[in-house]
Amino acid sequence: MKTVALIVAAGTGERMGGSLPKQYALLAGRPMLAWSHAALSADPAIDEVFVVIGEGHQALLDSALPGARFTIGGATRRQSVALGIRAIGAADRILIHDAARPFVSEQVVDHLLSALETADGAVPVLPVADTLVAADGTNVPRAGLSRVQTPQAFRDEILRRAHADWSGDEPTDDAQMVRALGGSVALVQGDPMLEKVTWAGDIAAAEARVGWETRTATGFDVHRLADGEELWLGGINIPHMQGLSGHSDADVALHALTDALLGTIAAGDIGLHFPPSDPQWRGAASDQFLQHAANLVAAKGGQITFVDLTIICEAPKIGPHREAIRTRVAELLGLSTDRVSVKATTTERLGFTGRGEGIATQAAATIRLPAARA
Repeated sequence: MKTVALIVAAGTGERMGGSLPKQYALLAGRPMLAWSHAALSADPAIDEVFVVIGEGHQALLDSALPGARFTIGGATRRQSVALGIRAIGAADRILIHDAARPFVSEQVVDHLLSALETADGAVPVLPVADTLVAADGTNVPRAGLSRVQTPQAFRDEILRRAHADWSGDEPTDDAQMVRALGGSVALVQGDPMLEKVTWAGDIAAAEARVGWETRTATGFDVHRLADGEELWLGGINIPHMQGLSGHSDADVALHALTDALLGTIAAGDIGLHFPPSDPQWRGAASDQFLQHAANLVAAKGGQITFVDLTIICEAPKIGPHREAIRTRVAELLGLSTDRVSVKATTTERLGFTGRGEGIATQAAATIRLPAARA
């Protein structure tokens, strides 16, 4: 059976405020829309994922989800869903999901699709825990009441008929339309992670639900000192009688730190991303290597929290350049300088660094990575 998920992301997010529609606002380092799209795309029960976006949002979608399949929505949610259904073509089962509910679990999807074996539609719900009152202050009994979430799942044919035949006021969801047609809609267990993001303060609450894991990795690099070379160290050009020799600018400090950052996301090493055999990196500034690694961390929703460098050499003296290196590294990584540590040591004239033949650097990087389902 073909199962297609349709993410409705055509709203303007006026209640959220801010310069971006809320579905593109960053949540734990990723656009909100990217969370549900990643979860639904990874679900083995779902064959395709489409996104319904607002007119003029194509560039925002391309930035958040390059290559995502999409269609343009309408003036209301119902119109957007109808246009999305038309765009996806034939399917057996369709899931309709709101982009403002970023954290979708495979378990909820399994419950919904299982319910379609005996029902025309299925929606996840949670019990009402709070006391309810009407506008006149009268208590409303909670018995029999539930809070409805998305995604909602439907058999293709009845969902299409429900949209084609609807003539009432704007419905609150697609389940209301299917019931109006006489279809059966099952209720399945919802998930607190599916709480909707509506107001500006909801972003912080959603990030608190994410959960984070802390990762630390190290990097180590060595370059030899040679005559006639510039000495680049930590992104700073340091006057010295010799410079470091290598295929790029040979910035041993930034190379070690690049490896440390790549290590936090298990993305290999600097040579994998920038092979020394590739002529395009000859003499290249190592700034771009470090920023590439930082961008890979950010693409996974990670946040760099602290970096540490230990530069090992007899000369030059690092002390006079320490603050300049800290400032430059902080600038490259978008950190405050109190999150960048630069230390220096010697090997008591032992080994190649002790003989002044080269410089080595040990680096460590710590990041926070979202641990939520995505």
